[in-house]
Formats: sequence, structure tokens, C-alpha cells
Amino acid sequence: MSDGVYDMPEEPRRSRRTPGQRPRALLPTIATLVVLLILFSVFTDVWTQRLWYRSVDLGSVFSTVLGTRVLLFVVVGLLMAAAVVANVIIAYRTRPRVALAPSPSPGFERYGDLLQQRGKIAIGALAALMLVFGGSAASGEWKVFLAWRNRTPFGIPDKHFNMDIAFFVFDYPWLRVLLGFGYSIVLLSLVAAIITHYLYGGFRPSAKGQKASGAAQVQFSVLLGLLVLLKAFSYWLDRYGLATSDSRLFTGISYTGDNAVLPSKEILAVIAVICAGLFFANVVRKTWLLPGVGTVVLVLSAILLGALWPAALQQLRVRPSEPVKEAAYITKNIEATRQAYGLEKTKIINYEAKTQASPDQLVADAGVLPGIRLIDPSVVGPTFEQLQQVRGFYSFPTDLDVDRYKIGNETRDTVIAVREVEIDRLPAGQRNWNNDHTVYTHGYGVVAANGNQRASDGTPVWSEKDLPPVGDLGDYEPRIYFGEQSPDYSIVGGPKDGAPVELDTPEGQDGGPPTLNTYAGKGGVPIGSFGNRLLYATKFRDANLLLSSRVNNDSKILYDRNPRERVEKAAPWLTPDGDPYPAIVDGQVVWIVDGYTTSANFPYSQKVALDDSTRDTTTGRGTVAQQPSEEINYIRNSVKAIVNAFDGSVELYAWDESDPLLKTWMKAFPDTVKPRSEISPALMSHLRYPEDMFKVQRDLLAKYHVTDSTTWYQNSDLWRVPSDPTVAAGSGGDSQTPDQPPFYLSLRMPDQKEPTFSLTSVYVPNAQRENLTGYLAVDAEASSPDYGQIRILKLPGNVQIPGPGQVSNKFQTDESIRQALLPINQPSSGARAQFGNLLTLPLGGGLLYVQPVYSVRTSGPGSYPVLRYVLVGFGDRVAYGTTLKEALEKVFNTNVETGEKPPVGTPTTPPANQTVKQALAEAQTAYAAAQAALTKGNLAEYQAQVTKMKAAIDRAVSAGAAPTTPPATPPSVTPTPTSPPSSPTG
Repeated sequence: MSDGVYDMPEEPRRSRRTPGQRPRALLPTIATLVVLLILFSVFTDVWTQRLWYRSVDLGSVFSTVLGTRVLLFVVVGLLMAAAVVANVIIAYRTRPRVALAPSPSPGFERYGDLLQQRGKIAIGALAALMLVFGGSAASGEWKVFLAWRNRTPFGIPDKHFNMDIAFFVFDYPWLRVLLGFGYSIVLLSLVAAIITHYLYGGFRPSAKGQKASGAAQVQFSVLLGLLVLLKAFSYWLDRYGLATSDSRLFTGISYTGDNAVLPSKEILAVIAVICAGLFFANVVRKTWLLPGVGTVVLVLSAILLGALWPAALQQLRVRPSEPVKEAAYITKNIEATRQAYGLEKTKIINYEAKTQASPDQLVADAGVLPGIRLIDPSVVGPTFEQLQQVRGFYSFPTDLDVDRYKIGNETRDTVIAVREVEIDRLPAGQRNWNNDHTVYTHGYGVVAANGNQRASDGTPVWSEKDLPPVGDLGDYEPRIYFGEQSPDYSIVGGPKDGAPVELDTPEGQDGGPPTLNTYAGKGGVPIGSFGNRLLYATKFRDANLLLSSRVNNDSKILYDRNPRERVEKAAPWLTPDGDPYPAIVDGQVVWIVDGYTTSANFPYSQKVALDDSTRDTTTGRGTVAQQPSEEINYIRNSVKAIVNAFDGSVELYAWDESDPLLKTWMKAFPDTVKPRSEISPALMSHLRYPEDMFKVQRDLLAKYHVTDSTTWYQNSDLWRVPSDPTVAAGSGGDSQTPDQPPFYLSLRMPDQKEPTFSLTSVYVPNAQRENLTGYLAVDAEASSPDYGQIRILKLPGNVQIPGPGQVSNKFQTDESIRQALLPINQPSSGARAQFGNLLTLPLGGGLLYVQPVYSVRTSGPGSYPVLRYVLVGFGDRVAYGTTLKEALEKVFNTNVETGEKPPVGTPTTPPANQTVKQALAEAQTAYAAAQAALTKGNLAEYQAQVTKMKAAIDRAVSAGAAPTTPPATPPSVTPTPTSPPSSPTG
């Protein structure tokens, strides 16, 4: 029995041991699998990136970026790992034989024993952790490193240190990065040394006597000395950082910065060097008294010199006479800001801005009138979609683009868009993997409308339309495989003798069955091999790439298809404009993307938030991207990037070839940017001044049009960009309404002889007033010798020129306009009036406002806006018409030759209807009442009845009556001083 007692436990012991071995065997296996999966995921990402860059012939960009990141990862990671591990080893080998004090807990010593037993594993894990931590942080600084390594001198000294600006733009950021890595390495080494000495008894804060062994004291002293030495270097660098730091008034060194902060940084740097020397001396003296005293002196000095002295100087000396003390520094800021943002050649033109125009002035400006764009690209997107969509899976962006095309002998402003495929619009029954990724792969064709013309029913007049495309823009490759709304990825291509599956057009040329296509472009990554299919199946987490028979040996995969994203990848050192636009160039549809080089380290230049400066009512809406939330104080439109909509190829052309940042990146990425001289004439005709750069410049010019330091300080001539009245009108006047966007227009500024394609905006006072104070325009025609010339029309302060908000209010409250829009806005009509962009341009010695008004059905499918009226304002007068010519003749009370073509399809005799008859009857009644009032000498009543009569006549004309049908005009009278003023609409 006793044998049985001793025998029975044997089985449980064996059963417990066997399963106990499985977890020990499984853990390494699981860990190995996890590591392999992570490595494969990293490999997939890297290798597919390489394949993408090779597909656009930019493999050198990939290799340069990857090589730089790997170099920084290895160098900094190894330095951090070596420093930390070395300090752990030193601390371990110099541990005392007997601990200075007992361990804080009974089990604490077991940690030291465990590390001692597993020393190699612990050291290896620590080294790997430090390698990954330091290397990952360093690899993210590859742009700073490459810019520093390939830096190009500006040839311009800064305003204070007399050093080339390249030092601040390239050297200073890299020195800051190195300083940060130095802090991290020394601090982590110190922490590792403290922990190791603590584990093995060489450091015990609880000890009554000596708290650190001699070896620990030496090691701590050296590491602390290095930290303080780095702090001294930081103080020295801070001196240069003042040139790009923000003070209360501006960016750059202020009076207090120059006379207190700057010398305090120099003194603190010297004190920190002395303090570091005391720590190093502690290696020999082995007493913490002197380093402690040095540290206290450094801290007190930092408080007294770094904080109290500048605050006292600012409060006691600068504040009482700030305009005088800061004058020289404000001047430096103004000069540097205008230089860094390309504003130094801005022309300020004093403009009288007449409120009455003579016939001679109108005749002189007649050439400008045909360039007034009536089609609003931010409104007619639904019109393009409903009339030119063809099928539900095609789409157009919310905001269309404005370009110029030469049609015949005339260059026209054109509203243009690309017909793209949007698979999310497919009916649910058609959604499957094959349709989504192999059938609906591309859009088809361009749709364009004349900017200054409409059809008789208010729809656009097409210069390019339909499927297959027909129109005036010439022959071109219509297939759109790369666009702003393309699917995330598509599988295209196939054997030459294989049946095509990609939908080309929903039906053939003569209405037959759908036409199919097999992609034959050079774009895309070959995906025929099993290896590539496996990689992309992993990348997109889609097993169908491995299993589908639609993926064959000749297939390619298209992805990262948005033109803006392609430019970001092809030139990762560029900031692309938020609104790429399409153009037909040399028989190809291309996307034109403006690229910017930016910096936040141009000394004395004012910093702005890029996202805030470029935000308006179009930003973030539809396909217009918002810029990143980063600060800049230097910007150049250095590159014009072209993305081919058929094959996805990316071409970069140097535009601002004098830009030192562009030269720097061209050295870092040789042969990736083509010289400006290689831009073809066809492409040049479609290049324009970029919107986001203009928005940044107009934001700054609201204050930096002033060059006098006193006026700048007083903010007595501070402007702002007005809120968008077309949005404010529907938001109850919300003060948070975004800025009015700039507009592309063909116009002539006072110092120009011919109208020029321009980008325009306006200013109002910064106070709570909405009258116009300035008009801003830049020559946007790339082929013009004056391209980029910024002009500001500065309006006199003694003339009240209404601003966009005030003009919008007049348009909406004017009785004749209200009566004209009444039939549209009636609830029974099932429609509403939609106000388009409010354009402003100099004309007739004053400023002319033009706004289209659209009618939009409020319910039901297939609703789209159609142009009904054109509103015009000049001075205090506003008017409307079914055409621009009609509205201008009303507001100027004279014949105006606009060169405008009549609406296409306009009937020769407008049909009579009940509305016309009613309006004419009201006009006749008002006429009789006016005559009776005139007979009685009641001029106020006479004027009121004349106004009613005119409003009725206008309604009759807009409803379709012939202009010859209204009743006779009452005889004119010479008003006495007590007579009411003439109607502003008349």
C-alpha cells in the first residue's frame, strides 16, 4: 500500500510535465511567427513602394529616401544603443562588492540576480530597443538631413547676425536635430546607469552616509556634465533661434530680444560651460558641493537673466515708448516678410474709384467685358453632372476649374471638368469584386463650357461634351485612369488576343452595345507574377488578387491615383497646391499641380499657419484639399508638376529656378526635375498663378501692404479679406463664415493696355465695416512677361465704395431684383434662387460687381442649377438682366457693347404668357398713377409710381415680353432740391 502511495504520484508528475513543455515550445514558435509577420509586412510596404516608384521612372527618389532613412536609422540607432549599453556595462562592472545600504524590499535583489544570469539576453534586448527607438526617431528627420547636406546659399545676409540665410534655413534645423539626439542619448544613458547602480547597490539614496559609490559618482558626474554642456550649446543656438521666434508683435528679434534675451543667452551659455566643467572636475574631487553650487547658480541665472531681466526691460523701458523702440525691428520684419513671400515687387496704385462712369470710359473698357465669367464653377457642378454624366457611375467634382482655351482666333475663359468613374455610385446589384476592380476602371472624356455664355434655357454652352467627346478642344486620349475620384486600385491590361473587360463607354458610337477596352498604357505595376500578387494581396488585404482569374500574366495594378497624392510621393519635399486642375495638352488629358517649397526658418519673416491662410469657402469641399497645419515664413511656387491622366506619369518642371530650396532639392534628387526651358508652348498656355500661394500672399498683404513702421504698429491701415457673401447670405451673417475665395478673371488693371487672365481678391477694413479698401490682382497668365506681378488698387478713404457684403445685401433687398426673383422663390414654384460667385473688377474708372443668379429645383431627382439672371452693381446703383449686356445697360443707363454672344437658342419672339400680361397691366396702372401725381405736383408719389412701373416692366421682360411692349415712359422732369433722388436701379 505504501508502494502504491509512492507510485501513484508518478503519473500526475509525468502528465503535468508533458503539457508544461508545450507552452515552453509554443512561445518561441509564436514569437517567431509574430516577428516573421512583422518583417513580411515591413518588406511588403517597402517593396511595393519600390515597384510604384519604378512604374513612374522615379526609382532614384525611392532609393535616395530609403538610403537616407536607413543611414540615419543605423548611425543614430547604433550610437544610442552603444552609449546606453556601454553605460550599463560600466555600471555593472564597477558595482561594489557590498551594497551601500540594504535593498528596499526582500525580493528586490532577485532582479539583479536574474539580470546577472540572463545578462547577454538583457543587454541584447536593451540594445535592440535603443536601436529601434533612436533609429526610428532619426529616420523621420531625413528631409532635414538631406536639406542640410545639399544646402545652397541664398546669397542674402540676415538682418542681425549678418550670416547667409542658408544657415537659418538649412544648418540651424539640423543642429537642433543633433542637439535633440544628444540630449536623448545622454539622458537615457544616465537613467540606465542610475538603474544599474541602484540594482547592484552602488547607488542608495536611503543610505545614511555615502549614497553613491566612487565609480557611480564618476559615471554620474561625466553624464551630468555632458547634459549641462549640451545645455550650453542649446543656449548658444537659441541666439539664432530668436531670428525666427514669435514675439508679441511680430516674428524676429525685438528690442527686448536684442538688448536682454540675446545677451542673457550668451551669459547663460558661458555659465553652463563652467558648470559642466565643475561636474567633470567632480571625477577627481569626488564632492558634489561645487557641481551643486554651479547648478544652483545656473538655475538662478536662468531665472534672473532669462526671465526677469527681459520682462523688466519690456515693462519699464519698451512699453512706454514701444513704437519708437520697436521701429527698427518692425522695419526688418516688413522687409524680410515681403522678401520671403515674394511681395517686394507689389505695386500699390492709388485708385479714385468713381461711382459714375462716362460713356467714353465704358467704350475704353469694352475689351474687358467679354472676359467677365458668368458661369460659376462652384455652382454648376450638378449641371455638368445631370447634363453630361451619361451614366450614374460617372461623376464630376463639386467645384470645377477655370482654364483658358484658344478656340478659333479667340482665347476664352473656360469652365472645365473631367468625367471620372465613381464605383460607389453603382447600384448594389452591380457591386462585386470583378466590377469594382476590373470593369469600372476609368473615366472618359472632358466636359467644358464657355465661361461667359449661356443657352436660352440657362444651361452652359458646351465647348466639349458628350460620349465619345465632341467639341472645340481637339482630339485627345479620353480615357481617365488617374484622377481625383479614381477607385483605390484597379486591375488593368491583359494579353493582346484576350477579350477586353474594362468598360470604355456605356454604348458605342451609334448607340450599339457598350465598348470595352484593354489598358495599353505604360502606367501601373506589373502584377502577373505570383510574388507580386502575394505582395499586393497583403498590401490591400484582398485575397482575390491571388484567386481571381481576371489577374493574368499581363495584368497591371493601378493605385495611388489621385494626382495630388502622386506628386506628393514623386517629390516628397514639395507641398502641392490643394486644387489640381485638368487640361488638354498635346492630345493628352493632364493634371496640373503647383508645387511649393516652404520653410519656417527665414529670419525676421512673419510666420503664418498654412492651413489658416489658405482656408476659404472652397477648402475641404469636394476635391479641394486643405493644406497641412504647419507654420511657414517662406514660400515659392518652385515647381509645376504634370500628371498624365492616362498613364499616370509624373513630370516635374522647375518654375522658380532662382529658389535656393529648389536648387537644394535638385541636388538631393538629381535628374528628377526638368528645366523650365523644356515646358512646351501648349503646356505653357495652361499654366497659371497658383491659388494657395495667392491666398497666403493676400493674407499677408492685408497688413504688409504698409511699409512704414509707425503705420504698421498702429494698425491704422489694417485690412482683411471679407467673408464670402454667398455663404453669409444663407448663414444668417455668421461671423465665422470663411473668407471669400479668389477668382480667376480676365481683366485690365489701370496700368495695363490689354486685358490679362488674372487671379483677384478684395479687401475691406479690419474694423466692423464692409466698404471696400483695396483690390488685389496678380497676372496669372504664365506666358505673360508680367506673370506674377501683384497689383493693389488702394481706394481713397473719403469715398465709400461698397464691399462684397454690402453689394450682396443691395442685390437681395433691391425691390426690382426681388420682384424678378419672386417667381423663382415662390413656394409653389418648387424652386429657389441660388446666388453665384460675386465677381469684382475695375471698369469705367470704378469697380464693377457681377453676380450670376441660378434657379434650382428644391425637390425631386435630377435637380440642377440653370442661369437665369445677371446682377450688376456699380457705385450705388444695382440692376439685373437676363444677359450681362442688359444688366450693364440698366446700371449705366447707356448702350454697352460687351461682345457678348446672345444666349444659344434664344427665340426671336418671346412667347406671351399670363405673367407678362399681368406685369404689363401693373405697369400701365403705375404709369397712370404717376401721371396723376405729376399733375398734382406730388414728386415723391410720382417717383414711387415710376419705380413700380419699372419693376413691372422688368418682370415682363424677364418673363419673355418683347422690349417694345412696355407703356410709354412718363415725361422727364427736372427735380427740385426737395425732389427725391432717382432710383438706384434705374
